[in-house]
Amino acid sequence: MDTRQLIEACLKGKEAAQKQLYDAYAKQMLGVCYRYTKSVEDAEDVLQEGFIRVFRSLHQYKGEGELGAWIRRIMVNAALNFLKKHQAYRDELIIKEEYMHPVSDANPVITLEAKEIIQMVRQLPAGYQAIFNLYAIEGYSHVEIGKILGINESTSRSQYMRARNLLISWIEQFPKESKKMNYV
Repeated sequence: MDTRQLIEACLKGKEAAQKQLYDAYAKQMLGVCYRYTKSVEDAEDVLQEGFIRVFRSLHQYKGEGELGAWIRRIMVNAALNFLKKHQAYRDELIIKEEYMHPVSDANPVITLEAKEIIQMVRQLPAGYQAIFNLYAIEGYSHVEIGKILGINESTSRSQYMRARNLLISWIEQFPKESKKMNYV
């Protein structure tokens, strides 16, 4: 069954087609959700909410662009809504002065595995993490991020730079002789 047929079957409420669509994208989208949350359980909650939105909005998919990219955008929005809705994340989304770090253009040349870098990104405060993911990974502009998070474009830019520089400082401190890093 091609994508168009799968979508049409989902729109008709056929459970087998819905399961096929879910199975085709769930693993990849769980990774997207996990980048914005601090636990697998929260990521799974976001994934479920995201797929509810996917099935409710599937009639709006116009077939322009890849279906996976369309689903990904819904998952990112679901993750951001989750962050705003849950107190533990909402408190961290507020940009606080104590999180401010000097901005620099340092660019360390250290080889790390992608898994290690992802773990470092997950250690950022929620606000930094969300902005870093939206800009560096998802490709949103700072104008778009500002609108999504209800902040100024300049705040998005400065928070991205601070997140980036915090990551750089962690990378610089990363033990070169040992690839293991303990994350709390």
